[in-house]
Amino acid sequence: MSIDVAVREGAALGEGPTWDTAAGRLIWVDILNSRVHTYDPADGRRTVMATEQHVGAAKPRAGGGLVVNLRDGIGLYGTDGAFSWLVRDPVPGRRGNDAAVAPDGALWAGTMRYDEAAGGGSLSRVAPDGAVTEVFGDVAVSNGTGWSPDGSLMYYIDSPTRRIDVCRMTGERVVERRPFATVERGAGFPDGLTVDAAGCVWVALWDGAQVRRYTPDGRLDHTLELPVRRPTACAFGGPGLRDLYITTARTGLDRPHPLSGSLLVVPDAGEGMASTAFGG
Repeated sequence: MSIDVAVREGAALGEGPTWDTAAGRLIWVDILNSRVHTYDPADGRRTVMATEQHVGAAKPRAGGGLVVNLRDGIGLYGTDGAFSWLVRDPVPGRRGNDAAVAPDGALWAGTMRYDEAAGGGSLSRVAPDGAVTEVFGDVAVSNGTGWSPDGSLMYYIDSPTRRIDVCRMTGERVVERRPFATVERGAGFPDGLTVDAAGCVWVALWDGAQVRRYTPDGRLDHTLELPVRRPTACAFGGPGLRDLYITTARTGLDRPHPLSGSLLVVPDAGEGMASTAFGG
């Protein structure tokens, strides 16, 4: 598979690529520079929006605008750019990190401490009306979250564990959690993930310079070698949802690769699933 550059950028911590089906564009964030980026592959058009706080994730809303996972909680941007808080819950030393929208339109939002201390983060379900239910506590670095094509399974990563876990779902509840795959020591840490239309799980490896694909039974069947050391997450987008977009980071690197911080793309890598917009 060939690896191309979609957007050459010097993002400190690029993260959270999401295909906005309604707008035909990719949304991604630069967490530490407090920026939300969009990219339209049809014409190359880009936008950059500043947020007032570090932004862990930005996802499209069903009625237009964005829902964002910020340092102090969950915020909403309207189609006119106006901001409001949906959930405000500031905790000193903690920020929002990766997030994903479930098939029912709820946001599953992760948090972590800036020092990445064990137990300092969590994963919570945020309903469209702002009701919050903690799903997992005692998390260090809450990261990749995604669902199987039929919605019966959820995949989840707490990066320092080196595991991708799989959770059996009953409606909106997790009823069982078990290891799905483990990344061996020396190969990096699992970060963001996406699930394709065949139920395979694609995982970016921070400090591993790879994106890996695991079959639904947890078998590693494909590895994408990347020129950058710190890929952070991946998502399918573009025509037919066949192009794999990969966000990357340059933070913490003494000698980052020239493409570190850019948005990469692997054309015709597979077939993704249309993402659900946040219902609020």
